Amino acid sequence: MDTRTLTAALALAGAATLGFVTATATTATRAAQAPAAQSATRTERTAWYFYRVKWGFQDEFVDLFLKNHYPVLKAQMKTGRIVAVRAFVPTYHGDGRADWTFAVAITYKDTAAMTGPSDEAAIARQLYPDQAAFMRQEQRRFEILDAHWDLPIKDLNLDAK
Repeated sequence: MDTRTLTAALALAGAATLGFVTATATTATRAAQAPAAQSATRTERTAWYFYRVKWGFQDEFVDLFLKNHYPVLKAQMKTGRIVAVRAFVPTYHGDGRADWTFAVAITYKDTAAMTGPSDEAAIARQLYPDQAAFMRQEQRRFEILDAHWDLPIKDLNLDAK
């Protein structure tokens, strides 16, 4: 599958599921309150990883992500640390002021899996014997970014409210 086809497929998936950040606090008082308790019925934890790729470099970024980082994440899925990996792109580029151009949602087995050691370096050494080439490509992947941030999120049990 070429990058444009993958990007289109990811865009369709993203368009259907981008309601993940719609909850907002309605007053300053509520914003200052303690965070709501996570659902006790689910131990899985999800983090969203956002990337804003420089204009004109989206295909190169996706290619490098698929070549170097996605296999590391898939290896972590085999160990059970990660339950799911989903990627998203905006459906439209809008007026050019998008906060992000590529997002990855990673669901971890539990909090310990999310916050504990990842063994990414060991996995990368095993998957990519030419570490010099791997490091150059990973450096390039981050050189073509304008921004990157991580957002661990909590599931809210809306029925308990």
